[in-house]
Amino acid sequence: MPKFPTTRLRRLRQHPRVRDLVRETRLSPHDFILPLFVRYGQNERIPIASMPGNFQLTVDHLAAEAREIAGLGIPAVILFGIPEHKDAVGSDAYCEHGIVQQAVDAIKQAAPELLVMTDVCFCEFTDHGHCGIVNDRHGTADVDNDATLEILVKEAVSHARAGADLIAPSGMMDGMIQALRSGLDAEGFEHIPIMSYAAKYSSAFYGPFRDAAESAPQFGDRRTYQMDPANGAEALREVALDLEEGADILMVKPALSYLDVIRNVKQAHPDVPLAAYNVSGEFAMVKAAAAKGWIDEQRVALELLLSIRRAGADMILTYHAKDACRWLGGD
Repeated sequence: MPKFPTTRLRRLRQHPRVRDLVRETRLSPHDFILPLFVRYGQNERIPIASMPGNFQLTVDHLAAEAREIAGLGIPAVILFGIPEHKDAVGSDAYCEHGIVQQAVDAIKQAAPELLVMTDVCFCEFTDHGHCGIVNDRHGTADVDNDATLEILVKEAVSHARAGADLIAPSGMMDGMIQALRSGLDAEGFEHIPIMSYAAKYSSAFYGPFRDAAESAPQFGDRRTYQMDPANGAEALREVALDLEEGADILMVKPALSYLDVIRNVKQAHPDVPLAAYNVSGEFAMVKAAAAKGWIDEQRVALELLLSIRRAGADMILTYHAKDACRWLGGD
């Protein structure tokens, strides 16, 4: 291969239009999914202190929010609910008139072109903050995997009946994709895709989210069902199982500390759509450093989002979505 001075890679960097033509990875508003936190009550838009620019919204605020999101070119939102009353089994999660079910209906009426995804889990709905039914059958209080599968199906079906376009289970229960696929199909929702949080790690980066969703566990932690951050190969086992069970889209969560996992999953399953969740702690660190004047928020945020796409993600769940669309200047 010719060497310097014949080969000068700087030639392709001199002109901004040339740089644009040879750019390998691109960001677009179409790459983003915006998480929304919907709470009980009326006429409330409560700022989330640890996630500047994000809010807990009551259902009556969702119409305006949905129209703004659609107007920016963001194709999809994913909903997290905060009910008025919590109980041991998170019954509001599968109630016909639960907070997420109301939110789905409000968004679909206001912005029917917006894809509405719903998180299917129980941590926001249980009084103990864990992701399912807790018992001590094995001598230690823990989530009962198989009992939780039954109520996960009830939750997913209730979301589909409310008008959700896509179901996204995040609880990391073994067998959840097969259970959800069977349950949705049995109720006539075989057309509803499932985006599995297939490789979801037990991460310290979730802290601000637990404030936003009021979902911190009241005892212990989630290490018995979420993945160990030390394990990379295990993620490939998780995603392979979920694909075998019927997952349509895979997800890796968090994103930035797991770019290697994103790359490995994409290489193992290049034809399967892959999402990555740029989680609350990753977002909050950028916001905090920018507020101190230590970094250029726009450049850093876009660089981080590019890194997630470059690693292999086809779509990104991110709290930067609105700002990123404005920075990118639209489609």
